[in-house]
Amino acid sequence: MTAQLNRLLAIMARLRDPERGCEWDTAQTFTTIAPYTIEEAYEVADAIERNDMADLLGELGDLLFQVVFHSRMAEEFGHFAFDDVAKDVSDKMEARHPHIFGDEGGVMEDSRWEDLKAAEREAGGSTSAMDGVANALPALLRSYKLQKRATRAGFDWPDTAGPIEKLQEELGELDEAESDDERLLEAGDVLFVAVNIVRRYGVDPEQALRASNAKFERRFRHMERLTRSEGREFANLALDEQEDVWQKVKAAEKGPNA
Repeated sequence: MTAQLNRLLAIMARLRDPERGCEWDTAQTFTTIAPYTIEEAYEVADAIERNDMADLLGELGDLLFQVVFHSRMAEEFGHFAFDDVAKDVSDKMEARHPHIFGDEGGVMEDSRWEDLKAAEREAGGSTSAMDGVANALPALLRSYKLQKRATRAGFDWPDTAGPIEKLQEELGELDEAESDDERLLEAGDVLFVAVNIVRRYGVDPEQALRASNAKFERRFRHMERLTRSEGREFANLALDEQEDVWQKVKAAEKGPNA
């Protein structure tokens, strides 16, 4: 394992060599590589959702290469190297698992885990419960994390009745919005409150929406196949005919995800 990691680090060093390296790799910066890093993380998640272990192997390698790429650039500027990255995350994991690597024993509760993370942020100069929630996160996921932080500070409804009522209020305000800017803000409020509701049910909104996206895509493709098998094109059907096909496809699906 160490030999292969050293090999990967050597490959990255060669690719970034100013004289003998690859023109594309040497031209990259943290900013230009960041989108690829995000893309690779999503491709890892996609392979997991498809339960494709062969693809997951490759995607994890691509994601590891992104870590090596950023670490190499940081080393060139004298900031840190790959070993420092590995040490930092190792130190962090040991500190966050005192019941495993320390003397606490027992089982790590979620609240204890969050307390340890909060202590880390405070030690790093954090002054707000909102600090450390990355702006680059998908908006739905960032909303979820911001709300969890607010809840830890005691700012949340006591039950689901509050956010459900608030959702109706926000839907009304969206309906009454008169400008594009107003509609944008009110639509955001609707989504923000929806995240709060599903979070109160213990559901990760990002995972939930990904599941719904997959279900909708699966059903839509099924509708297209079904109508073509009948010598018709789905897009040419009247709306009530499309609805009939949709209901047929829904009825044909079996299992908990239907």
